[in-house]
Amino acid sequence: MTQEECDMLEMLKFELKFVEDGGYGRSTRTPWMATRTFQDSPICLNFDDPTRPHSCSGCMLMQFVPQERKNEDVPCWFIPLSENGETADYYSRCGTQLELEEALASWLRNQIRRIEEGRLAKMQIPSEEDVEVGRLAGT
Repeated sequence: MTQEECDMLEMLKFELKFVEDGGYGRSTRTPWMATRTFQDSPICLNFDDPTRPHSCSGCMLMQFVPQERKNEDVPCWFIPLSENGETADYYSRCGTQLELEEALASWLRNQIRRIEEGRLAKMQIPSEEDVEVGRLAGT
């Protein structure tokens, strides 16, 4: 597994634990405000900084954002979280916080599983180079 895949896997696992531990519950500092998925998580490059000094283009989540949404103000809000394409933006307007968190947790589990299964597949299938080395060694 590449370093980037390792970093992505750890980030997704961290976010899943954050969701499962109630990280998107109401803030004690601003209980009247709803939390913002991804933005109010420690995985956000601009976490807890209202001036948002970092470009979202540097965020690992950008690889999940559809190309046509990459220029949105908060692109991660347009990551399709379900098979039907519902996003954090959709749930914030048309759903409940519970629905959003359930969809997010499910999406995170699916991405984690996909990466882990890919890692297992790479470990089990010898590359063409491995096969050639084996032939030369007489195996």
